[in-house]
Amino acid sequence: MFLFEALVLGIVQGLTEFLPVSSTAHLILFPWALGWDSPMLNSLTFDVALHLGTLVAVLYYFRKDWIRLVGAFFTSIKNRRISGADERTAWLLIAACLPAGVLGIMFEDYVETTLRSPLIIVVTLVGVSLLMVAAERAAKMRAMSLPVGEMTLTHALVIGFAQASALIPGVSRSGATITAGLWSGYSRADAARFSFLLSTPVIAGACALKLGHLVNGMPEGEAAAFAAGAVASGLSGYAAIAFLIRYLAKRPLYVFAAYRVVLAAGILCVYFFRS
Repeated sequence: MFLFEALVLGIVQGLTEFLPVSSTAHLILFPWALGWDSPMLNSLTFDVALHLGTLVAVLYYFRKDWIRLVGAFFTSIKNRRISGADERTAWLLIAACLPAGVLGIMFEDYVETTLRSPLIIVVTLVGVSLLMVAAERAAKMRAMSLPVGEMTLTHALVIGFAQASALIPGVSRSGATITAGLWSGYSRADAARFSFLLSTPVIAGACALKLGHLVNGMPEGEAAAFAAGAVASGLSGYAAIAFLIRYLAKRPLYVFAAYRVVLAAGILCVYFFRS
């Protein structure tokens, strides 16, 4: 039974980590709605396994970008100056990661213990949906989008703080960062690409900090279930990235905003029915 649940939650994690619908909310809501109460499903160890899967997915999808950006980063250090779009993007990604890193260390325990209520998720799901719609309307009114290669430090930090807000369940890392990118004047496709690149070091850092839990906390006899969850997370995450990059090149965020509102309404119905 745990193997089946691990597979389902792996798929949910992979899809919702990169689609703008909040992976944290779905990983809280699925066990809550289906009555899955295994302590392993809610353990930090299992969470790390799922995030390792999504980390592999985003690294593999953007492997060429990361090879180029890492090379550009070391070139800028060697030359003691920043020149060219790749060098600039590499340093902006570092700057944009700082808010999530600092705020994550400061408030992660508080968020994990206090902000996991279904009603809080309802509020954040709807709130970010409204911001998505407003950002799309603002983008429609612009004559042209800014080139992402000329992104300013201010805009990078705005997107970085948007990513940090995804610590709160229901916000969505990709939803917040893509919306912030749209608000800042960049195209949907460029905002999505920057969002995924930005998520990579944050996911990697979180996995590195908690890797000890996976190594030392693996329940005896459950390695197959943990591996299945991680693989499912990686494969579904890769599919979600590929889909969203193509989708946002031509279409707006409205369908995801609508889904979030419908999900929030469903949570309210289940919540009040159970109470």
